[in-house]
Amino acid sequence: METTAVKNEKINSESRKMTSFIVFIIFEFGESYKMDKQEAYFYLKKYGGLKHLSEHCWALHTENPWLTIRELFDVCKKNGGYL
Repeated sequence: METTAVKNEKINSESRKMTSFIVFIIFEFGESYKMDKQEAYFYLKKYGGLKHLSEHCWALHTENPWLTIRELFDVCKKNGGYL
């Protein structure tokens, strides 16, 4: 039986991994579309990319990062974003 501390440590470790993945994707999205990190963050936030990323992070982190970036582009475009 796991103790609460062990469970919290696992949750924190997995949360850190997903946070690192999201930060990586935001940075790479910006690089791909000639934006700085802040512009990429606000663009993804405005057009639903961050919401999509956080809701599907567990599946997206197993894909090729470039496919994830393209998927975010498509989500944002569907929600009115343009690049």
